[in-house]
Amino acid sequence: MSIDLSLDRIRKLYTLLPPYTRPTVHIAGTNGKGSVSALVSSILRYANPPLSVGRFNSPHLVSVYDCIILNDQEVTAETYENTRSSIQKLAHKNELEISSFELLTLTALQIFEDAQIDIVVMEVGMGGRLDATNVIPDDCIAVSALTAVDLDHQAFLGNTVSAITREKAAIGRKGKPFVFGKQKHSEVEEVCREVIGRVGGELLLAAEVSRREWDTSIDGPFPSSSEEFQPPPQTVTMDLSCFTDAVCARLPLYGDHQIDNLGLAASVVSVLACHPSCESLKLAERLTMDAVIRGIEAVKWPGRLSFHVVDSGKLVVLVDGAHNPASAMTLGLFIKDLLHRRPRSRTITLTYILGLSHSPPKTPTQTLSPLLPPDVGETDVQVQVRVAVLRFSPPEGMPWVKSIPPSELEAVVKKLCPVAEIWVGQDENTGDLPSALKWAGTGVTGEHLVVLAGSLYLVADFYRVMR
Repeated sequence: MSIDLSLDRIRKLYTLLPPYTRPTVHIAGTNGKGSVSALVSSILRYANPPLSVGRFNSPHLVSVYDCIILNDQEVTAETYENTRSSIQKLAHKNELEISSFELLTLTALQIFEDAQIDIVVMEVGMGGRLDATNVIPDDCIAVSALTAVDLDHQAFLGNTVSAITREKAAIGRKGKPFVFGKQKHSEVEEVCREVIGRVGGELLLAAEVSRREWDTSIDGPFPSSSEEFQPPPQTVTMDLSCFTDAVCARLPLYGDHQIDNLGLAASVVSVLACHPSCESLKLAERLTMDAVIRGIEAVKWPGRLSFHVVDSGKLVVLVDGAHNPASAMTLGLFIKDLLHRRPRSRTITLTYILGLSHSPPKTPTQTLSPLLPPDVGETDVQVQVRVAVLRFSPPEGMPWVKSIPPSELEAVVKKLCPVAEIWVGQDENTGDLPSALKWAGTGVTGEHLVVLAGSLYLVADFYRVMR
């Protein structure tokens, strides 16, 4: 079944299942949903006494069921298959044809309900108003949240930021807090205030997070990374309404955007602890400052500005799921910052491994132009650019996802960065990442950074290779 945004099918099947009753955090947005959900769930896991936490992210990374997390562990294949099969049989019995994502969403909700999870953190798949996750009843939603909104999926959500915002803000619920994350586009807040006001929700602005200097009395000794490109954690501070003192922590997620994501995630936690509408959860004494700090510092979110050493230490690979112009811009700025950290008058080889999905009206040129040629700014560092273009493996359960032919990407790279050395993968719909990594590791001397980006499906291929 192709993408058909509607809640009619899933609502009919939902009513036939055991009621879903778990308190839920619902997160929409264009970029940052996964990072915010990872931060929220990590903090909740450090509550005292501990909370059981479920998390649902999409798309999956390596296996289709790794998008369903129970207490920091992906659900077992057996639990996933048994629950999915029972829902699928119920749909067939009642002659209800549902999409694979609708089936996945109901499977996740049923698993969380069966496990009697204390709090569930749900990431919207696409949009919000008509997304399958919006089938969750109003009384289960403890708080809704919105990450950064930008142009993406215009064919389904609208051609302007305002139109897309309207779809995403529609997850807001009557009488419930809606935490609003930092935005690049000013019109997002105006539209959100209108939508949330109309449904009778309460819009709350996310906390401001600031960088601070490394303080050995708080942060301990300054870390020495075994990998010279990888920077130390970001040292941050913020004020939250549920605490009298400022929160100071080390954030192991990189980039300015993760500072903003942390502000949103911490504000969601603060709302869960202190907002009158969440009083029945009785979390005020359990979500201590220590829980917030430990949760922030323990967070993991693979495939988003993640450093890995492969091929017996020969290759340093920066892996990021940047797949649209906004997230590519974020990646480009991070690479620029890495290059600025290098000693002056050095030559660095920068090898991109790129695979993109077909997602009109977004074009490969729009997505890749923030990366090619790399912006080195005012520095004496010389950068030699190499680019591998390839397909990713077809993602399980998503037949509508198609990768762009390598020859098409090659033409875009030649136009954007004529001096780049280019390797072109086989034009077969099977993925060619091992060959691309082998090419990336040959013929290079001196400092070398490999950047793998363009699609979370390519990121998934990388983690399969690493297994």
